[in-house]
Amino acid sequence: MFKKQRPPGSLTTKHWFGYMFGDWGGCMTFGLMTSIFAMYCTNVLKIDPTVMGLLTIVWTIWDAINDPMMGALMDKAFAKRQNKRGKFRPWLLRATPLLTVTAIALWTVPTFLDGIPLLVALFSFKIFYEASYTMFNIPMGSLLSAMSTNDSERASLSSARGVGSMFGNMIPTMAGPLIIGMFGEKTSTGYIITGVACAAVGFVLCLLHYALTEERCVVNEKEKADEIKFTDILDVVKHNRAFVALCIHGICICTMQYLAENITMYMYSAVYYDVTYKTIASALSAPFMVGAMVFIPFMCKKLGLEKVIRFSLLIGGAICAALFGMHMVMDVHPLLHGVILGVGTGFAMVSIQMQWGLVGEAIDYNEMITGKRTEGSIYGTFNLARRIGQTIGLGFSFFALDWIGYNPDLTTQAASTVFGFKTLCVLVPAVFILGSWAAFRFVWNITPEKRVAMAAWKAQQKNSAE
Repeated sequence: MFKKQRPPGSLTTKHWFGYMFGDWGGCMTFGLMTSIFAMYCTNVLKIDPTVMGLLTIVWTIWDAINDPMMGALMDKAFAKRQNKRGKFRPWLLRATPLLTVTAIALWTVPTFLDGIPLLVALFSFKIFYEASYTMFNIPMGSLLSAMSTNDSERASLSSARGVGSMFGNMIPTMAGPLIIGMFGEKTSTGYIITGVACAAVGFVLCLLHYALTEERCVVNEKEKADEIKFTDILDVVKHNRAFVALCIHGICICTMQYLAENITMYMYSAVYYDVTYKTIASALSAPFMVGAMVFIPFMCKKLGLEKVIRFSLLIGGAICAALFGMHMVMDVHPLLHGVILGVGTGFAMVSIQMQWGLVGEAIDYNEMITGKRTEGSIYGTFNLARRIGQTIGLGFSFFALDWIGYNPDLTTQAASTVFGFKTLCVLVPAVFILGSWAAFRFVWNITPEKRVAMAAWKAQQKNSAE
């Protein structure tokens, strides 16, 4: 048999693995924000849940400024000075050490303090960490459109990022509860070990992401810095309906993700009395996630990214709704609860893992209708929408702890509190998953005919350049 030859300049296996390492490395620390950060703050640092809710809102206001401005800054900086290493990759190298140092500080320094100094340290290091993560995540995400030249490559790189995200979130969320359970969920040791270890592994993976990726798309060198404006994103929101759909999806799906992850730790602690059940349930549902990431790219080639995402969301929402129905009529074993919830949210998470190809498509569509290619601004604003969802999920869960009457000092919670955890952990995420499905069903507007028009426009631009 003859080995199939790749066309010159095509996407390689090295590129695929290099892009995979990006989200894997970033999520090694960011995944802890969705799984154990809340319990770290309330059970170890002894911060009132309402105070945490208010802090979460402030942190998100910072992100509201930080994310879009970081994307626009990259666009303007490259338009002003064409860096030979690329538009996005130099930022990866700058951000990686900052991300590692701030992540370690966030999980260590506050544990040695008390009172106002503790709150100041936690607030400051979270701000610094979020800024460093944005400096890494915006160029890493924008890199997809700079590495891919067609829909097939976008799907491939979306799959790579999906695999990286899966491992980057799975490892901390499985290892964290296990380590914390060994030392006690109300002592700092397990949290510190988890935070430092994840930061160290993430550092290595982020450097591999930089080393193995390549910006393959030629950027229009005639575009001037004064032609790129921070207000360009307003035109995107006004004219690019596909981008609006992605933003609605980002808010809904991240609300689901962060709410479910945050409350799940409390669910296993307060309802099932053992946080290690979470690790076991994650391990049992992991083969489904791995199998899905192997199978989904083939489905995307048959049906297209948007249809696969839409069907996955509908199935995931239905499974979560069915699990809530089970809780209403029977006592659900913690492992059964964990596996069913893992499969349901796993279907929904396909949309997160594969959405990046649609972001690239929205960027191409925007270039056709506006004449400007501003990956950084568009990705930064999309990331802002996701951060809004993160804030709703985290902030709501903190406030909800008070609303449902959760008391960490009680051995057995009230029946109304248990019902509240089941609602927050299962039913509310199901509602937001279906909201994300509605965004693609009723708002997304890039049809096969528009894809043909975009391909023709690209060919025309290429011929004009030559």
